[in-house]
Amino acid sequence: MNQDYIVPNEWSLIEEGFQAEKVKSSESLFSMGNGAMGQRANFEEQYSGATFQGSYIAGVYYPDKTKVGWWKNGYPEYFAKVLNAPNWIGINIEIEGEPLDLYTCKSVKDFRRELNMKEGWHKRSFNAILPNDIEIEVTATRFLSLYLDEVGAIKYNVTPINKNAEITFIPYVDGGITNEDTNWDDAFWDVYDADTEGNFGYVVSKTNKTEFHVCTGMVSEIFLDEKQQQPTPEINKELLKTSFGYKVTAQKGQTASIEKMGGYVTSLNHQKVNLIEASMKVLQKASGLGFEALLQKQKEAWTAIWQMADITIEGDVKAQQGIRFNIFHLNQTYSGKDARLNIGPKGFTGEKYGGSTYWDTEAYCIPFYMATKDDKVARNLLAYRYNQLEKAMENAEKLGFKNGAALYPMVTMNGEECHNEWEITFEEIHRNGAMVYAIHNYTRYTGDYGYILEMGLEVMIAIARFWYQRANFSSAKNKYVILGVTGPNEYENNVNNNWYTNYIAKWCLEYAAENIEKVKTDFEKDYNRIIDKTQLAAKEVAQWLDVATNMYFPYSEDHQVFLQQDGFLDKELITVENLPKDQRPINQKWSWDRILRSPYIKQADTLQGFYFFEDRFSKEELKRHFDFYEPFTVHESSLSPCVHSIQAAVLDRMEQAYTFYLRTSRLDLDDYNKEVHEGLHITSMAGTWMSIVEGFGGMRLREGKLTFQPRIPKQWKGFSFKVNFRGQIVKINVTQNGTAFTTDGKNDLTILLNGKETLIKANQ
Repeated sequence: MNQDYIVPNEWSLIEEGFQAEKVKSSESLFSMGNGAMGQRANFEEQYSGATFQGSYIAGVYYPDKTKVGWWKNGYPEYFAKVLNAPNWIGINIEIEGEPLDLYTCKSVKDFRRELNMKEGWHKRSFNAILPNDIEIEVTATRFLSLYLDEVGAIKYNVTPINKNAEITFIPYVDGGITNEDTNWDDAFWDVYDADTEGNFGYVVSKTNKTEFHVCTGMVSEIFLDEKQQQPTPEINKELLKTSFGYKVTAQKGQTASIEKMGGYVTSLNHQKVNLIEASMKVLQKASGLGFEALLQKQKEAWTAIWQMADITIEGDVKAQQGIRFNIFHLNQTYSGKDARLNIGPKGFTGEKYGGSTYWDTEAYCIPFYMATKDDKVARNLLAYRYNQLEKAMENAEKLGFKNGAALYPMVTMNGEECHNEWEITFEEIHRNGAMVYAIHNYTRYTGDYGYILEMGLEVMIAIARFWYQRANFSSAKNKYVILGVTGPNEYENNVNNNWYTNYIAKWCLEYAAENIEKVKTDFEKDYNRIIDKTQLAAKEVAQWLDVATNMYFPYSEDHQVFLQQDGFLDKELITVENLPKDQRPINQKWSWDRILRSPYIKQADTLQGFYFFEDRFSKEELKRHFDFYEPFTVHESSLSPCVHSIQAAVLDRMEQAYTFYLRTSRLDLDDYNKEVHEGLHITSMAGTWMSIVEGFGGMRLREGKLTFQPRIPKQWKGFSFKVNFRGQIVKINVTQNGTAFTTDGKNDLTILLNGKETLIKANQ
């Protein structure tokens, strides 16, 4: 834990007291999104202190030219950057001509901000004395609408406390923004129109190279003690910015307000020539409803989300706040409506990692969306990858692979690889396995084998072709080996025979062959179509199985464990408990050379394989591997604590499981990795959900049946969650005294509870 200023609360994030050094952290933590766009929790009014302005639009990106010291053949030509979009939230405030700026105020007291996760809104309030000695009280509320997902709404109240004052509201939209994260300081946006029409102001811009066109618009209304005013605005149109100036005189104790509706319409969803009209139309609709009515619809939408997605924890407020914070941001980031979109590691909260799609989606996020949404949401995530299969083949071909082999990118926006680190781009090929595992995970949970027929088998075949070509036969070992890779533990690069990579490659080859045989036997028409499209020869499958059967796995007889890679025991095996605390985190303290020579593990690697393929190993084998590898794990990846929490729970090590749960659920809230100011760790938040559902709830799927082995930390009185399983909503409520199940489906449901069949009657 590196920070502890967020007030514990079951349904809200609350910050009390203005601290300039916490502004950037809070901008991340209090971020908002609605699946179509997102916004860091920047102040609406100007702020001259340290800040990270960030507004983002789903699906809009820029190909920032790769910047490396030495170019290598096959390098991606660009790194896809999520773009800081034109600023729509801005409302500068002047009191008797004095700008409101919290950084320069004489005093700021009673500062409070709240992110209400239950209802989906952010509110900030404070009292301030300006340099001209006027004291004001401010309350600013905003949300990004789920009802109209191209709209955000702000209500900003100013009340003079010690004297009458002329208050000027200056709402604006500004296209003159830059990215925090850029390789060459390119101009990502070209603003080509900025104008007003009535109370509607807008900026129209397009991204350079990718040609996404965006209209950023706003409409505003002014009130005095909730009565609408009609001040004549001062209109200011600049090359990159449009603003209005509204002056209103407020008596001491009287409240002046502005309601501003703003947001984005894009060429992803509208014709370019219609963007201005579309923006005006949706903002006028929002304005016609009014702030309060739109807020009510926001509350209703979030009520519906929480009805299914909520996890309750009794007796532990910090644990409860943590899981709801994670669930809230997952729902803000991805709604599942659009198969063109995916889940970036930072979501709408920052620019690190390019905002692009990683293997995190398939390995961690699919289970959350699959169990808390309609099946179509998870299916859209799989369709996203299928739609990029051709690009994955191109990626493989650039590296010398043939015959329709596919290598899915480590980082992408459109299917092309766009990560510019050698050890990631070319070596971390295990991500290919996650693509197939997600298909397996989805079909066994939903029972939707149709996905494999329509899309999935083509993906499996292309990936199997890659693994077959990537492995080579070692005469010395008389086995197939996979050389020069980076496993999930990114603190080891260019190693040979990473156990996890070899194991998931073997599994992918076998799983592809198994499904080809099933489709051939049960779905002849689909089989013929797929074989014709892929030009798959029978001998290929036999060759795959030969590689799978004879895959090499490094193993230590002395330790009775699979080795993370061939040379792991050559390292100086000093455990983390003997690593001085002032050396942590090592990725911020040590040279990369020192990290690579160390035994320290960034996240679950061999244990990632034990997590995915748990039913293939005994509990005793898991125990040996957990006891060997966890002591070397520094957990400096956001994806690490959740897997270890689940496995500690399987081993009935509840105190350890609970400690890992708190770390994953409060990773950002408590800033464990000292980087929350850069944005939140969105994809690992799905792992937090898994740590409760799969860890403490013990939920698995075996032979088409849900199974549960519930365990409860001693710190909790009880916990509950829901899952949508094949059209039936199952609620699980675990207490220190036992477990209760209810369903609201039309059919009875048979589950396995602690290994015994249990019948849950419909609606009981």
